[in-house]
Amino acid sequence: MADDIRDKLKAKVALLPTTPGVYRFIGKGGEVIYVGKAKNLRRRVSSYFIDRADLHPKVRVMVSRAVDLEHIVVATEADAFLLENNLIKQLKPRYNILLKDDKTYPWIVVRNEPFPRVMSTRRMERDGSVYFGPYASVQMQKTVLELIHSVYPIRTCALNLAPEMIAKGRYAVCLEYHIGNCKGPCVGNQSAAEYAEQIEQVKAVLRGDLRATRADLTRRMHEAAAAMKFELAQTYKQKLELLNDYHSKSVIVSSTLSDLDVFGLVVDDDAAYCNFTRIVSGAVVNSFTVELKLGMEQTEADILTYAIGRIAERVEGGLSHEVVVPVLPAQELWPAVRFVVPQRGEKVKLLDFAVKSAKIYRLEKLKNLEIKDPARHSERIVARLQKDLRLPAPPRHIECFDNSNLQGTHPVASCVVFRDGKPSRKEYRHFNIKTVVGPDDFASMREIIGRRYSRLLSEGAELPDLIVVDGGKGQLSSAYSVLVELGLEHRIPIIGLAKRIEEVFYPHDPEPYYLDRNSESLRVIMHLRDEAHRFGITFHRKKRSLAFIKSELEAIPGLGTVSVEKLLRKFKTISAIKRATVEELAEVIGAHRASEVIKFYADAPDNNAES
Repeated sequence: MADDIRDKLKAKVALLPTTPGVYRFIGKGGEVIYVGKAKNLRRRVSSYFIDRADLHPKVRVMVSRAVDLEHIVVATEADAFLLENNLIKQLKPRYNILLKDDKTYPWIVVRNEPFPRVMSTRRMERDGSVYFGPYASVQMQKTVLELIHSVYPIRTCALNLAPEMIAKGRYAVCLEYHIGNCKGPCVGNQSAAEYAEQIEQVKAVLRGDLRATRADLTRRMHEAAAAMKFELAQTYKQKLELLNDYHSKSVIVSSTLSDLDVFGLVVDDDAAYCNFTRIVSGAVVNSFTVELKLGMEQTEADILTYAIGRIAERVEGGLSHEVVVPVLPAQELWPAVRFVVPQRGEKVKLLDFAVKSAKIYRLEKLKNLEIKDPARHSERIVARLQKDLRLPAPPRHIECFDNSNLQGTHPVASCVVFRDGKPSRKEYRHFNIKTVVGPDDFASMREIIGRRYSRLLSEGAELPDLIVVDGGKGQLSSAYSVLVELGLEHRIPIIGLAKRIEEVFYPHDPEPYYLDRNSESLRVIMHLRDEAHRFGITFHRKKRSLAFIKSELEAIPGLGTVSVEKLLRKFKTISAIKRATVEELAEVIGAHRASEVIKFYADAPDNNAES
């Protein structure tokens, strides 16, 4: 593999998520040469690029022939397992051997017949039967079947139980009837209506609705316990536990859907990301995302129309007859296609899957931009902040303030500085509150804002492009009033960020402004606020700890402020002072005071406070 291609692949691997998914190696001709699954995509794919002795020669050859890498993120490892199977069967990659045959995964089928059987199958037939699954784990499928047959007495025989056959009286009950696993519909001992009611409950269990079965098992467990049949009660309890662990649905495969395409769309300011997912016979067989550069004032429907046109040229056979979309495109361009905007059910889950895939692709592009071109990434963040917060200029220099006190004691404040959307820690500042008595956050905010910007003005220093105050309307009003007094209200924009639901407040606007919860702008502001809180609370704890230590040492007879300061400079903590010998203490504070310290801690309880 050429060095530049290998470096390109390694760069892509570094940006892979650590979630379950499926990856595809692409050959020189654009064909997929290998499909694999992973519980952790980044860890698994990176293993191909580590030189180690146990790497199979065939793997080395495959990697050397790969020129690109694609991946699809799914919710669980089981979904990755199923999706890998679907893609291998569809694409038939050269270097895949496992799962390349016609092996399929097991389903549970409720047969379309008189007195339906509930059984395992590996073949789906369009015969009116109802299918559930598939199950990536055969053991899980067997557990579910055993659960159903232990709870519901339904038949397992292959007899034709049409009414006319039962009426002829040719059948006799079998062992399953005698041990209580079947009620004998073959000889007319169970009505079709009663049996159908049981089958509906079975279908509910297989769909994931366990309420009726759970209530039935709970009732049986209590009845068995009341009758002193504790082993039977324990059996029912174990079945209940199995029910609670049971998950039967997967968005990757569906028995109720046939062939359709799904488009998920994510729109940014200057780009859109559209994911295409193809479903064939209920299974995902293809999924990829394209990026589209936007023009002027395009609606979401216009963007989707353009994206569908672009993607339809790439996929074999064009669009499916049914296409699931978030909004309706220009349908006249594809008159043979039925576009659907789903409201509930499996199609909504598939649409969510496509949108999530588009978001992941977008996030990876942004991470790649941040690594390869940090200056451009910072410009984009600053421009986004300016637009979202409706600021007159790009906020390259932002300062955020927070107060910290414990019931009014040791009040402090902090100021953190961000430049180009990132922390500038060398510019962080602490403040000791000097003029406020008691827990008055508003007065404390007025003091630190006044001290900070009076000093900057007197020194002719750079003023920030934005001030963020940790708090709601009260803290914001206090800070803004100081800016007015200093004549800065038109020179520095100021906002408040309330903690409850991350509301943004502006001066003179009583109503809060809400940013998108997933927006980068809100994340930057929350990072500012969290940094200010962390920086302030750390200083506050340090100050409280120092005050506690001083108060304890000053309680020792003969020790004053000067002696305490000397001890702390030398020994740092009370623990070290306790461990010191009288000679070591005497070198610092003299023999008489040293003996007083030794005596004080010798007489004190063992649980004296430590620093």
